[in-house]
Amino acid sequence: LRAHGTNKRHIAWIDVHTGLGPYGHGEKIFGRHSEETTKRAKAWWGSDLIVSTATESVSPRTIGHITGCAPEECPGAAITPTTLEYGTGAIFGCPAHDQRDLDFARKYGLPVKPVVLPPDTDPADFAIGTEAYDGEGTLFNSGFLDGMSIADAKEAVARRLERFRVEDQPQGTRRVNFRLRDWGISRQRYWGCPIPVIHCTTCGPVPVPRDQLPVQLPDDVTFDRPGNPLDRAKAWRDVPCPKCGAPARRETDTMDTFVDSSWYFLRYASDSAERPLDKQEVAHWLPVDQYIGGIEHAILHLLYSRFFTRALKACGRVDVTEPFAGLFTQGMIVHETYKDPAGRWLFPEEVKLLGDGKAVKIDTGEPVTVGPPEKMSKSKKNVVPPEVVADTYGVDCARWFMLSDTPPERDSEWTQAGIEGAWRFVQRVWRLVGDALELGAPAGTPFPTAFGKDALALRRAAHGLAATVADDIERLRFNVAVAHVHEFANAFGQAISAARASGTGEGLGVALREAAEILVRVVGPMVPHLAEECWVALGHTGLAAEADWPKADPALLKRDTVTLPIQINGRKRDDIEVALDATPAEVEAAVLALETVQRALDGRPPKRIIVVPQRIVNVVA
Repeated sequence: LRAHGTNKRHIAWIDVHTGLGPYGHGEKIFGRHSEETTKRAKAWWGSDLIVSTATESVSPRTIGHITGCAPEECPGAAITPTTLEYGTGAIFGCPAHDQRDLDFARKYGLPVKPVVLPPDTDPADFAIGTEAYDGEGTLFNSGFLDGMSIADAKEAVARRLERFRVEDQPQGTRRVNFRLRDWGISRQRYWGCPIPVIHCTTCGPVPVPRDQLPVQLPDDVTFDRPGNPLDRAKAWRDVPCPKCGAPARRETDTMDTFVDSSWYFLRYASDSAERPLDKQEVAHWLPVDQYIGGIEHAILHLLYSRFFTRALKACGRVDVTEPFAGLFTQGMIVHETYKDPAGRWLFPEEVKLLGDGKAVKIDTGEPVTVGPPEKMSKSKKNVVPPEVVADTYGVDCARWFMLSDTPPERDSEWTQAGIEGAWRFVQRVWRLVGDALELGAPAGTPFPTAFGKDALALRRAAHGLAATVADDIERLRFNVAVAHVHEFANAFGQAISAARASGTGEGLGVALREAAEILVRVVGPMVPHLAEECWVALGHTGLAAEADWPKADPALLKRDTVTLPIQINGRKRDDIEVALDATPAEVEAAVLALETVQRALDGRPPKRIIVVPQRIVNVVA
């Protein structure tokens, strides 16, 4: 403070606390209670700031050394601190009757004294084991509260705190604390649902008559000046009062879009144009099977939607309580941040990466500070314009990269190498289908009575792809689905190489055609534009999106053998195909017979062979 704050006009800090507040709830607390300081603090930290000295907070007032010394060291500064109180619920302080406290006490050998005696229990025989007792009973080991019920004891404690006074103030007062805050639903902008209210100087706010609903936004607004264009739309704004006929004004604020999206899923289930909700239709269709959204939706929209649904049920409009049966929270696309020597943010296209975390500004050559990946933000300029990606690589390529990089519930980092790798694979799929068209059998060719080794291996891989990707999509494991497509592409490429080398006999031509059609339908949900182009190239007239999902033949999904990778001293050197039920001894013998392994051992016995059944073989030479 002496070094940096003596000459400052404003000083603020955030003091982070955990453990004192209610579990899972964060409060911004301000401890200096005066009209001037409170107004300044709410301007700094937001209107949801809570003043602890005004008994608004459910947490105790927090004080510390910096709170006392800051005014002394910086007497000319306006000091505006806040405490971020995020409760962990770990301060109940009664381990006999709270499981988390009991676990903590047992771990560190702390005493556990029960204070609530279950009904019909002898105090001499009652003890706490590994589970805390959280049921009803009477208090004991509690001094003046002994013999009371829990409810009576709470009442007695409250009365005592109110009766004892400290500095002419009660030691405690009763207060019901609500975590809900007011929700401001209006926005000063054109785009939004109009609020059907007319303001009259005589009658006050008047609802728009039913026969004039819905209120439609004007089409002749201008956006050439700052502010809400509806304030300037006089022909739309100025109307007579529905009650007295005097000149009046429409409400020019519009509703936040969350208002509509908080109940539109109920409207989608109701096809009646005369009323907003059809109770029977809602009961038939809801709850929604799967809710997918980012973390900001899980906090805001999900909460609002559940509130709307419960409120509508309380009004008798619907019978459902919970609108969504399942929740999946997706991650975000993140990108590195870049700053020039002056501390200004730079767009990725302004930066040249040199490797090893170093970068320079393209036009000046100045060094650039590379920051960690963060959520894409216009303010930090770590954004990639979608039109640039679409023009350079195509939207299918962007979709493939975002699905393939990480599990969908985790954040995914956008990298140039990643998008280029996705582009190469999309091109590879197109080439594989083209090669299958060149070498494979024409559409409609009947299947032979038997398939050769290469054809059978390809058919097993293709049918396995259809089965595994269908399961991956159902489980929202899109990155795993992409990995399975990559694996199949390798098998498809090997079959094409075999066809070029040895011909398409023994059913290989038919298998190539079948594999191409399965591949196109499987990748369709992920790269739809590519899939439709391939579908047309294969001779189909309809859309791939409308074609049935390929049905996997159960007989082809049964495996008699398994291919195991072989690692020698930690590096993969070969693969071996063995019977599915082969014993470890049989696998060892087959591995030692391989020329690759014999060459690596050079006549020496292996130090160790580790067989992981149906997974991998490690040879330590």
